[in-house]
Amino acid sequence: MTGPLAGFRIIELGVWVAGPAAGGIAADWGADVIKVEAPAGDPMRRMLQVTGGAGADVPSPPFDLDNRGKRSVVLELDTDEGRATMHKLLATADVFLTNLRPDAVDRLGLGPEDLRAAHPRLVYCSVTGYGREGPEPWRAGYDVGAFWARSGLASLAVPPDAPQPHFRGGVGDHITAITALSGILAALLQREKTGEGTLVETSLLRTGIYTLGWDLGIRLRLGKLAPTAPRTKQTNPMVNVYCAGDGQWFWLLGVEADRLWPKLLAAIDRKQWGDDERFRTPRDRRHNCEALIADLDALFATRPRDEWTEAFDEYDVWWAPVNTVDDVIEDAQAIAAGAFVDVPEAAGAPAHRAVNTPIRFSSHTDARTRGTPALGEHTDEVLRDLD
Repeated sequence: MTGPLAGFRIIELGVWVAGPAAGGIAADWGADVIKVEAPAGDPMRRMLQVTGGAGADVPSPPFDLDNRGKRSVVLELDTDEGRATMHKLLATADVFLTNLRPDAVDRLGLGPEDLRAAHPRLVYCSVTGYGREGPEPWRAGYDVGAFWARSGLASLAVPPDAPQPHFRGGVGDHITAITALSGILAALLQREKTGEGTLVETSLLRTGIYTLGWDLGIRLRLGKLAPTAPRTKQTNPMVNVYCAGDGQWFWLLGVEADRLWPKLLAAIDRKQWGDDERFRTPRDRRHNCEALIADLDALFATRPRDEWTEAFDEYDVWWAPVNTVDDVIEDAQAIAAGAFVDVPEAAGAPAHRAVNTPIRFSSHTDARTRGTPALGEHTDEVLRDLD
């Protein structure tokens, strides 16, 4: 393996998403990530079956994304032999990464105090739903529970009287995974100075709260909270979503309302609105947002999106298309930005096109040299090296 983390070894004891996703990014960056699994395997291998979406023979692309490039080792950690082998593995490692609940790893003798006493240079990364301390560290989190619901994010996703939407799976997990990996890298840098490992800890809850930091910070310091309004009542109509005449949606991104207002008026050929007392200043537009949005809705409905966005680009109006998933896959800019990667065939999955991890290094190509491991594929190979 090549990449900026080549030469580092991570032992991962994780299931589902947030922990394994952190290990998956590290594997993409060249780390030797050894995924320790129970004989039944990570349930994510059977995600579509476990969640009732498909039969047992259907592959799990979400598992492939978060686990490609790793080596899979099966150990029975509820046995003395399995735990002894685990410690032999840990003696060769730089990082232990787990998203098992604290009580579960403690029962296995793999809690932070035990491992750091036995392996003082080891960086121990614990990813949990709600943290390791407090009244509920044992509670199952999952993305929708700890990241979305309990953090406050879900409550602000829609106006107060509207029903909660269905949140797409893995969003909070992947944000938490990147958070965990950043902590691991900082701890490895610290170890270079001190020679000692440390405990790195993050949670879906804490990451969700940080993600909502703008709103929570305003509430903490000023006691205020901006309401979640429907699109017809957005207080800055220049940062809003609109539908063109062909049914294609787009966002205007006029955050700097004063500076960008004249550009929008030029692009839509409505310079006279600049003299309209209802719309003259950002404050005027705020107080008359419903009228302005209604006028823009009516205007944008007269032409297809391509014509509007051509005019936007001519006058430097900031905007973005509302892409469907199929649009994203074919988006030339996304492809050029390196958003997708070809993963080679492996025992766990055929060759396939997949989502790339979100950072590019000039010193490291995006080509993948190892695909998704089958359950226990590398057990003999890895354990043989321990003898």
